[in-house]
This record gives sequence, C-alpha cells and structure tokens, in this order.
Amino acid sequence: MSPEIAQSPLRTAGLLIARLIFAAVFLMAVTFKVMDMAGTAGYIAAAGFPFPLFLAWCAAILEVALVLCFLTGAFFSQAALAAAAYVLFLGFAFHGPSHWAANQAEFGFFVDHFTFLAGLFFAAVHGPGQVLVVKPGWPGGA
Repeated sequence: MSPEIAQSPLRTAGLLIARLIFAAVFLMAVTFKVMDMAGTAGYIAAAGFPFPLFLAWCAAILEVALVLCFLTGAFFSQAALAAAAYVLFLGFAFHGPSHWAANQAEFGFFVDHFTFLAGLFFAAVHGPGQVLVVKPGWPGGA
C-alpha cells in the first residue's frame, strides 16, 4: 500500500492523540526536573549514580528533544525507540527489583514502565502518521 493513500480519520485522531500523550508525559517530566533540578539530582545520587546534577540536565535535554520529536513527528520512530530505552533504564534503575522489598508500590511503578514501553514500541513501528508531521531532510532532496 502506498504511503500516499490518505489515512482514516480514526487513525489520524488516534495517532495525534498518542503523540500528544507521549509529548505531555515527557513535558511533565522535564518541567518537574527544571522546577527542582537539585531535588532531581538528589534522587539520582540516592540511586547511586555519579555526577547527579550533570545527569539530571542530560535527562532534561533528552526529554525536551523527545517532546519536540513527538509533537512534530520529526525523527518519530527513532525518538520512540530512544524513549523506550530511556524508560526501560528508568524502570530498572529507580524502581527495579532491589526496591521492591522496601516498598511494594515500587513493583507497580516498575510494571507501569513496561506498559509505557509497549506503547513506545508500537509507536516506533507505526510511525507518526501523515498529518502534522515535519519531514526532516535537505530542501529539494528525495
């Protein structure tokens, strides 16, 4: 099937809503980081990572990039895969099995990361859709 064929209104709406949800999740995450970067760095340090403030800023920059990709559709599949790797890392690093004995709620947080991961994989495979998508490339290029 040619990609030039118009997609159904239901598919268009579903893809746009999914993109907005992905963008909103990462926008909230980066907003909370920027509002309390020291607190975020403290959380990272408590998990045992070195250079917590640097890592907090790296996470914020990544999340801003993900928001832009999800909103524009540019580099969408690559961004969804990067987000999937990031979410998987976060699940294990901050909510993994070592945290379950101290707090059973951590298991729920851990599992939630996998449902989000499934959505990101689905998005990576199916792409951003054909509506409101920036197609990066050289002007006049194929």
